[in-house]
Amino acid sequence: MAGIVWGVDLGGTKIEGVVLQLNGSNGSEFEVLSRKRIPTEQAGGYEHILSRIDLLVKELEADVGRPRGVIGIGTPGVSDPKTGLHKNSNTLCYNGRPLHLDLQKALKAQVNIANDANCFALAEATLGAARGAECVFGVILGTGVGGGVVLNGRARHGHHGIAGEWGHNVLIPDGPMCYCGKRGCVESIISGPALERYYQERTGNKIALSEIVARAEGGEAEASHVLARLAERFAQAIAVVINILDPDAVVLGGGVSNIPVLYSRSVQLLTHHVFCDTVETKIVQNSLGDSAGVFGAAMLSV
Repeated sequence: MAGIVWGVDLGGTKIEGVVLQLNGSNGSEFEVLSRKRIPTEQAGGYEHILSRIDLLVKELEADVGRPRGVIGIGTPGVSDPKTGLHKNSNTLCYNGRPLHLDLQKALKAQVNIANDANCFALAEATLGAARGAECVFGVILGTGVGGGVVLNGRARHGHHGIAGEWGHNVLIPDGPMCYCGKRGCVESIISGPALERYYQERTGNKIALSEIVARAEGGEAEASHVLARLAERFAQAIAVVINILDPDAVVLGGGVSNIPVLYSRSVQLLTHHVFCDTVETKIVQNSLGDSAGVFGAAMLSV
């Protein structure tokens, strides 16, 4: 698996690129040859963003002194396997466009494309906290809730391209409205904004999640209740994934993943929801931080 791989993480405000040198028989050891970021300039529109990606890749080429190879690209949303058109992206100009095909044309290179949550999961399964695990479920807990599935070092996209989208399973019937059109989705209950909204509903005070966590650590009852509810609802939601996929490890990323109750109280509560007397699934925090997305994109080309 040793060799050089290229990756691009296509974000709403920035585009990040990396060239990695993979070493060793399984490629789990690596060296960053070049890593660069440029603004996405989303307001310029679809074609402008494509030109920005090409500009970034040219900068990487100049930095490493060699032409681009196969390029892995992590994107918001997914490419529909049947139509080839992009869907489910919060960068709206991608939706309904043949983004995968257009990227290959713009970059004049073979492109492997995957959802950014799949890239996160792939990076942590091959280079990060779940390195060496056969089956890994990667979780993004932040502004939204997403996920990705990795089996034997390969990201799984699924028949509809939505493998891992546990954030839109219904957790509380008739719960808060989710942007997807359903009520009570996991995302509408345990995302960062959802936790802030729940605290505000109970107290009348609108504060950031970091402050809620600080207040809970200081003993405030309402803040403690919000985090206790997070622990319970996360355990309930992730148990559905464990019952179906039975992964070796679940790796958490995103801002909410920094809250300690997810690794203590939630793990204790899993036995109430998983169809097993004991639950030995590892629930671990990511080790690659903000590198996971772009590193995972690069690993799409392995």
